[in-house]
Amino acid sequence: MSAKPSKIRAIKGMNDILPPDTRMWQHVEEVMRRVFSGYGYEQIRTPIAEPTELFRRGVGETTSIVEKEMYSFEDQGGDSITLRPEGTASVVRAYIESGVAQSDPIAGYYYLGPMFRRERPQKGRQRQFHQIGVELLGVAGPLADAEVIAMFSHFLDEVGAQAITLELNSLGCPACRPKYDEALLEYLHEHKKSLCGDCNRRIERNPMRALDCKNSGCKALIDKAPLLGDFWCAECIEHYEAVKRELDLMGIPYMENQRIVRGLDYYMRTAFEFTTDRLGAQNAVAAGGRYDGLVRDLGGPDAPGVGCALGMERLILLLAQFKEEIKRPPVFFAMLGDCAREAIMPELQKLRRAGVRVEWDYAGRSLKAQLKRADRKGAHAVVIAGDDEVAKGEVQVKEMESGEQRAVRIEDLAGHFVKVND
Repeated sequence: MSAKPSKIRAIKGMNDILPPDTRMWQHVEEVMRRVFSGYGYEQIRTPIAEPTELFRRGVGETTSIVEKEMYSFEDQGGDSITLRPEGTASVVRAYIESGVAQSDPIAGYYYLGPMFRRERPQKGRQRQFHQIGVELLGVAGPLADAEVIAMFSHFLDEVGAQAITLELNSLGCPACRPKYDEALLEYLHEHKKSLCGDCNRRIERNPMRALDCKNSGCKALIDKAPLLGDFWCAECIEHYEAVKRELDLMGIPYMENQRIVRGLDYYMRTAFEFTTDRLGAQNAVAAGGRYDGLVRDLGGPDAPGVGCALGMERLILLLAQFKEEIKRPPVFFAMLGDCAREAIMPELQKLRRAGVRVEWDYAGRSLKAQLKRADRKGAHAVVIAGDDEVAKGEVQVKEMESGEQRAVRIEDLAGHFVKVND
């Protein structure tokens, strides 16, 4: 006798999303599309795989993402390919390659899709994870920063996220950052023996890399490092103050946090995070900022940009703590007999086309078995249709919560449930 084949399991850190969890994901996606399109942004869909050079140049050679976490491989043609670890570089590449950067440089995009980083899997952080993001390209002024922040704040409110705090900072610009980098590098050299190996390797090329280190020893040291705000130039101060004024005008609360940095090389000036105290040490729900040099660095014109992204897995964890499962309770049809099924199926389809979620039992089992299945499905009502009822032109509608049952004419079914669902 041949051996039973072994089970094939999903790759570690790349998880299935099954019902009923997918209902929460769908809820988030529906809110995303409604809110972002309301601000005039349009969806962009980029490939999952990109040339490795895109992320080396766009994300930064010295980042943990490029050094340790990317899924890169050589394809049959000898090209180096990488599964995208983040969304911004791909959006900017498409913005340049499509010609939009030249023909109509002001563009607002939103996106949703899987990203890939080979990190240690943990709660809310997987090797295949999903991001929602927005990018506003071609607008240099602080009002663009405030709009992106306001849009994400609106989205988080609409989706039902609670206990969210907006934290705000400025990373300076090429005019003032070198002076800060010099002061930071001097401080880090003084404490070099206390830094981890990764920080010691990176700080000569980009000392701000140390500010984003997750090593506990480095974090304690960084808490005493020089503050960026002491080095801002007049233009950066003006930009930062204008962002705050606009947020105040829109009634969006925030707190200033000069320890906020971005883990990617392309950010400058405005940096922000939406944080919570309900997800443990990894407290960021969404993060973003301005990246005025990225389009130029990827071969396009000198067009500015600002964006924000969040991890869906982390948002879903947060929503699950505060909100009951998002779902539309179905109407369940218990049809007893072929005559009943043939008479009722057209009405069942009318309800589905009217937007009512409808389920039925495919096996033609007993009424008791079908009522049990309806209960497991969370149905709020069961339509009971037997041959005798159908012969009279009616069905019995049972409300599952109250147990109340009454006769409804078959021709009135669609109106009855559409009215209930409105």
